[in-house]
Amino acid sequence: MQQGQKTKNAGKFQYLDQGEGTPIIVLHGLMGGLSNFCAVADHFSKLNYRVIIPVLPLYDLPILKTTVKAFAQYINEFIKHLELKDVILLGNSLGGHIGLLHVKLFSSNAKALVITGSSGLYENSMGDSYPKRGDYEYIKKKAEEVFYDPEVATKALIDEVFELVNDRGKLVKTLAIAKSAIRHNMAKDLPKLNTPTCIIWGKNDKVTPPEVAEEFHKLLPDSELFWVDKCGHAPMMENPEEFNRLLESWLKKRQL
Repeated sequence: MQQGQKTKNAGKFQYLDQGEGTPIIVLHGLMGGLSNFCAVADHFSKLNYRVIIPVLPLYDLPILKTTVKAFAQYINEFIKHLELKDVILLGNSLGGHIGLLHVKLFSSNAKALVITGSSGLYENSMGDSYPKRGDYEYIKKKAEEVFYDPEVATKALIDEVFELVNDRGKLVKTLAIAKSAIRHNMAKDLPKLNTPTCIIWGKNDKVTPPEVAEEFHKLLPDSELFWVDKCGHAPMMENPEEFNRLLESWLKKRQL
């Protein structure tokens, strides 16, 4: 993904699109953006994959529709609109949860699933307390905790999160999404999801700790679990080379 690459528009959908071949649809997280997947897009678009990163409508839907299920339905509409077949869904954090629920509701769309730091079973969000609006140091600390190396939380990233929690409308919807993610616990659904699933997890993830990855692996019938050492909640950002290596190897092994 070249720096400053422009998003495309198709109907109500806005997305980045890079490469040609098997479609990999990337689903970003609640506090994440399209740029989190630059290294993934650059790597796989050179390997006969078409990497497509839609902008999820996290703050555009009515409050009662601001749910994980509504986002899964949105992705189904997106896939149909672009007339894509046999997609690979790759999601981080909330994006992983959306991917899992999408597979449950619209299994014919996806031939494989990749989750990293996914919600759906358990997560520590901004902590138990209400996000402290106006407290920059608190937001900085919380952003840094997402990563093993706090330096990955750049000032630009911290500023983005700070701006979000100080926008009352966005904050209300952020909390609505977090509550929806808790309500949509997928423990009972996972054993019925037979889609091949690659689980790539940071060994030092504090948001969705390692035991969450182990639980996903145990409950998903056709899954493989890979660890990234010295890595937090977003391996594709913090250690993109290792993330890409693990995923490429799994896709080759599964002939996807």
